[in-house]
Amino acid sequence: MSKTRNKFSPETRERAIRMVYEHRADHASEWEAMTSIAGMIGCTAETLRRWCREEASRRTGPAAQAADEKARIKLLEREVKELRRANEILRKASAYFCDGGARPPREMMMSFIDAHREDLGIEPICRELAVAPSSYREHAARLADPARRPARARRDDGMREHIKRVHENSFGLYGSRKVWHQLRREGISVARCTVERLMRSMGLAGIRRGKKTVTTVSNPKAPCPLDKVNREFRVARPNALWVVDFTYVHTWAGFVYVAFVIDAFARRIVGWKVSTSATAGFVLDALEQAIHARSPVPDDGLIHHSDRGVQYLAMNYTQRLAEANLVPSVGSVGDSYDNALAETINGLYKAEVIWRQRSWPSVSAVEMATLRWVHWYNEHRLFGPIGYIPPAEAEANYFAAIETLDMAA
Repeated sequence: MSKTRNKFSPETRERAIRMVYEHRADHASEWEAMTSIAGMIGCTAETLRRWCREEASRRTGPAAQAADEKARIKLLEREVKELRRANEILRKASAYFCDGGARPPREMMMSFIDAHREDLGIEPICRELAVAPSSYREHAARLADPARRPARARRDDGMREHIKRVHENSFGLYGSRKVWHQLRREGISVARCTVERLMRSMGLAGIRRGKKTVTTVSNPKAPCPLDKVNREFRVARPNALWVVDFTYVHTWAGFVYVAFVIDAFARRIVGWKVSTSATAGFVLDALEQAIHARSPVPDDGLIHHSDRGVQYLAMNYTQRLAEANLVPSVGSVGDSYDNALAETINGLYKAEVIWRQRSWPSVSAVEMATLRWVHWYNEHRLFGPIGYIPPAEAEANYFAAIETLDMAA
């Protein structure tokens, strides 16, 4: 299998060009927008600039450009209006919330004593708050001399900075388990229970997935291939098994559908597509991107596994599988685990991207968020089933091992 991408599918080029035009206002310059999007698409900024110039030369004329610009400005104005409304609601609501429960946290009580000790006296305040005066005096002494603080407290301060950094770098998605694994990858020795305790005290938590929604619409009369996977989603190499599925997203303009093609070896997303309609052409675009990206050959014996959705059994889709030398496989009827790996990736996508935002304004917003997540997922996200390393690193390790064996032979 080729380890480099020598070309891009027409759908990938069209998507990249469209996203440059739609998100130009989010960057300081058009070149900065091209550089940002090109890095996530996988091409160079100069290549994306050339694509955009070629597309501009094919446009019908100034009237069409003006209409597109007017529509884009109208959409941006609507998004800005909604963001201002949300910020105003958050500002007003914040006045009604505070930390602590029936008894205020110790730090809050010590701060209160610091602020009022001159007027009210330490002893009366400590008596009313049920705080030992010796505890406050020790607190004041530690403020004056941080070296008097316990060694554990000093270690916790340094560890909190690392935990906060890792959690923020994961876009707030990692829980204590993945934060702990990432710290270990960076050579920082810490107990998992310590990470759990500090994240709890800092109010940090990972994302949790919700209930699943069934989207498969099957035709029991339609002929379909046999199940060649039988729930065995572990394979020994890349380009041995692809699993595919799609999900949906609510937006202000209606439903948006998102399809993924996943290589089962390292759980890497090799193709994806966002569309306003769940047609066979929609999932075929995701497949085309995967084929262009991975360039499978007949010797790979690559299995393409899907559920019994009518989109994946359509004639044009099955014909493309045959042209690309992919072996079709379809899950069994009434089996909730027949395509579990693809449904797992769908669940991660919904939990880590879609459900973290109250509403989505447009297909363009969903597409940009999906692009960023797919890039982060493939290149940086720690994945438990492959040893808490990113999918791209897992594949790189495989090819490095193959090259080592070839050199030794």
